[in-house]
Amino acid sequence: MATALKMETYDSGLSAGNFEVLSKFIYDYSGIKMPLTKKTMLEGRLRKRLRATGMDCLNDYCDFVFRQGGLEAEVVYLIDCVTTNKTDFFREPNHFDFMVRNALPTLLDSGVRTIRAWSSACSTGAEPYTIAMLLAEFAATHSGIDFKILATDLSTDVLKKAHAGVYAEELLQPVPSALMKKYVMRSIDERRREMRIVPSLRSKVGFARFNLMDSTYSVGEPFHIIFCRNVLIYFDKKTQAHVLKELCKSLVPGGYLMIGHSESLAGIDLPVTQVSNTVFRKQ
Repeated sequence: MATALKMETYDSGLSAGNFEVLSKFIYDYSGIKMPLTKKTMLEGRLRKRLRATGMDCLNDYCDFVFRQGGLEAEVVYLIDCVTTNKTDFFREPNHFDFMVRNALPTLLDSGVRTIRAWSSACSTGAEPYTIAMLLAEFAATHSGIDFKILATDLSTDVLKKAHAGVYAEELLQPVPSALMKKYVMRSIDERRREMRIVPSLRSKVGFARFNLMDSTYSVGEPFHIIFCRNVLIYFDKKTQAHVLKELCKSLVPGGYLMIGHSESLAGIDLPVTQVSNTVFRKQ
């Protein structure tokens, strides 16, 4: 007796029209440029949404999102698929050296007692936890000093990982051994080769979803230190200017802004003065 074989539907990829709609939406929503050269990458990342939604092809997915009212329910997952999240502990260490040796003593001399820091594109949490370790060390040696850290990202997936504070052992290799002993716990099950940030340090970091493309930034009291590193490179000049101006509004006078070493403020009128390589102080 003949057996009918189920033929798998072959997804040939996004049509030119749907790619244009998607790339425009992604840019308008997140500021991330999605040129035609990234079409294959975008298709690959969105295919996991096909599995989640039970759809057969990317063009059906676009119809659902943009023409059948599915956008509101799907937008967070769509953006999670397209955002790039590269992060390491103590990445670009010159920024942390400057913070400890220059920024924190200067803030202390100006009368600051509770240091507010913002990791504005925190990814899976390596940056805000690095900041937290160093601020905790500074507070331990300076009586009456406390700190608060806000860590935000557009991706809900990475925020969940950041909030949990669990990392593979190799990701924590850049952390100095003295800080590892104080702020990192090893998994009881050694086979898992995982480590977790201690609860006392995790409690000093608040995580929240935030879109740097928002017209204005509602993030509470202004900050003494803002990290916005290696995210501006994904934006065009107009978007960079908007983001940087809003970040500067969120800084106290005398506060510090740190951007990635491959990024620049050139051609953007901002109320800051460069005080070190890719470190700026609000006038």
